[in-house]
Amino acid sequence: MANLKDIKRRITSVQSTQKITSAMKMVAAAKLRRAQEAIENARPYAERMRSTLEEVAGGMGGNVEHPLFEVRAEVKSLELIIVTSDRGLAGAFNNAVIKFAENILKEREASLEKVSFTLLGKKVGDYYKRRRANDILEASPTGNAITYAQAAEVAQGAAHRFETGEVDEVILIYSEFITTMTQTPRSVQMLPVPAPEAAEDTDANPYEIEPSPEKLLAVLVPKAVEVEVFRALLESQAGEHAARMTAMESATQNTQELIEKLTLQYNRARQAAITSELVEIVTGAQALE
Repeated sequence: MANLKDIKRRITSVQSTQKITSAMKMVAAAKLRRAQEAIENARPYAERMRSTLEEVAGGMGGNVEHPLFEVRAEVKSLELIIVTSDRGLAGAFNNAVIKFAENILKEREASLEKVSFTLLGKKVGDYYKRRRANDILEASPTGNAITYAQAAEVAQGAAHRFETGEVDEVILIYSEFITTMTQTPRSVQMLPVPAPEAAEDTDANPYEIEPSPEKLLAVLVPKAVEVEVFRALLESQAGEHAARMTAMESATQNTQELIEKLTLQYNRARQAAITSELVEIVTGAQALE
């Protein structure tokens, strides 16, 4: 049977771990509230941006001329923008996104001549640096505070590569925040921007666009791409905190169960030691009679 000091030492160690996991859970919960508010505020803006783009482009009768709408006859070069967190201890959050990206690669890579990566988050960066370092265009941490400028820089770089023909298609992969318990990997075709359906009656458009729909699209289309990346970063951030909170809650429960198990083992060992001492005392007393 294990030594009483060893069991006591293990109990103390697990109790220390429990304090850490409990504290990490509370920190993640506090960060989640702020991140959830941020994504809930960003979603309506992103959706309205997309619907405005569709209204303007759809009202042009399908005659949309913008380089970011250009669909290539043959896709030979693909860029994946993959978003994960910088830190671990979040359950399967990061692995789920990476696995999702690998499945897309498995389906598409046979028909491609080149695949490149823009990696946002240390976890996905570390993963591909070990496996496909030569294909990485950019790898950067997301940081603690997501900014629009950060998303705009990534979107502008991807848009430039698409316009110059360096890549034929850009896919954005991230984990969408659904609920505290659910984060779902998702892929979005970022470039070319999916062309909106032409309105059946262009005269039915209630808006007067000045100076022209073309000039408005020149501003809206790049902005819509930037907003898409910004939303992905916010979704991933909220999902990370939710996943970490859930993982730390589970870890705290596991440590409590382990403490109870070790305490029971300690009490049994202590009882056995007391019983053994009593037996020795009684035996010694009988020997003296």
